[in-house]
Amino acid sequence: HFETRGPLLAIIKSIFGAFSTHPFRVSEHCYGTGETFLYSFCPEIKVFRWTGENSYFVKGNIDSLQMGGGGGQLGLWLDAELYRGTTTKCATFNNQPLSSQQDFNIHSLEVWTFE
Repeated sequence: HFETRGPLLAIIKSIFGAFSTHPFRVSEHCYGTGETFLYSFCPEIKVFRWTGENSYFVKGNIDSLQMGGGGGQLGLWLDAELYRGTTTKCATFNNQPLSSQQDFNIHSLEVWTFE
């Protein structure tokens, strides 16, 4: 469990990641704003911004962290230990899957906070 106080940028193995306008936290409901987005560096830089379809930006619980959603699909899902993740196309960001494999192991993760 970690807590931040401002917007943050998460980078997973310098291949893809997410920007959240709000600190990650445990919550019953989704939070964040339309400035939240997912991105991918591979094979080229792509940014997946809010579509306006829903407001499923970020949701955290004791088991996982998820970003984006709709129709049972999650743009980015990370387990609580930050060892495993899943990525699929989701309505929130209309993103392509961020990884070449839907399910992936996390080898390296950086989180940058801003004030």
